[in-house]
Amino acid sequence: MDSFDPDAAAQPGSGIFGLPHGLAEAQTHVLGLPFDATTSYRRGTMHGPEAIVAASRQVDLYDRLFGEAHAGGIHYSADDGRVTQWNREARALADPIISAGGAEDGNSDHQQAILRIEALGEAVRKHVQEFTANCLNAKRLPVLLGGDHSVPLGGIEAAASHYGELGVLQFDAHADLREAYEGFRWSHASIFHNVLQEIPQLHSLVQVGVRDLGEREALRCAEDPRVKTLFDDQWAALPPASPARDQAMNDCLGSLPNLVWISFDIDALTPNLCPGTGTPVPGGLDWHSAMAWLEKLVQSGRRIVGLDLCEVAPGPNPDPNGSSWDAIVGARLLYRLIGAARESQRA
Repeated sequence: MDSFDPDAAAQPGSGIFGLPHGLAEAQTHVLGLPFDATTSYRRGTMHGPEAIVAASRQVDLYDRLFGEAHAGGIHYSADDGRVTQWNREARALADPIISAGGAEDGNSDHQQAILRIEALGEAVRKHVQEFTANCLNAKRLPVLLGGDHSVPLGGIEAAASHYGELGVLQFDAHADLREAYEGFRWSHASIFHNVLQEIPQLHSLVQVGVRDLGEREALRCAEDPRVKTLFDDQWAALPPASPARDQAMNDCLGSLPNLVWISFDIDALTPNLCPGTGTPVPGGLDWHSAMAWLEKLVQSGRRIVGLDLCEVAPGPNPDPNGSSWDAIVGARLLYRLIGAARESQRA
């Protein structure tokens, strides 16, 4: 540790971002969650965690926005095989249902499969709850690395239970407010419906980048007092680096309490930054807009107590060296998210 040079190349056998930190000494713990069983369009996010970790070893550790995000240590825990097995089983059960356009009420095979998929999703939920609770009890920053966007529910639950009140800042092309999408209760498209339904301590949900949603989701955005959505077309209409954009960010962040969880679906970004993601949508936040949101959140004095990064898919034949563009962007976004969280906790 004393001889570690943050400007040197990552050494063979080093950890995430080329760091030497072990589990016990690191203040930031990252959990890989290769789960994408209910992905409804293009699969591949199960390969996201390992691809991002591989690409992370090319990330320079000096950050002009948030300083030394690696200070205090970052440790990555790869899946021990449980999530991979749960995903394999759930995907095999989900595929015929997705091909049919959703679970059919009178189809007993579909209904039996749904029950088992729900049980496997519940296993992921509890696994993530336990990891997050352990981090928070040890005063460490929990970071969840998906996988599809269904995976952070247990983490948000654990943080809300630990602190008693929590806000969520969601970056996403989709509202993710659908109820039991295609019959799957724990669907990636239902994550924030589940957050709103299952977490009584949730103070508010602020959504940024949304540009693809259903009619009932739009009604939920308009009518639920806990939800504040700045739609992507509204953001795009504001002049870059303008007082109007600053005011829009301040208005949104003003809906959040002091303690915040960031949930970042990579498809919130423009598709040129995440071409392999499961459901890309035209429009979105460019890199500098996304960074402006993180800076503004830190400047607001709010404390980031946990985060997730989901839906990074490195392509159908992921390179173990992490050379896909999606993984390269994902690794740099992960480092910035951790840096923002660490900076918010130092303030």
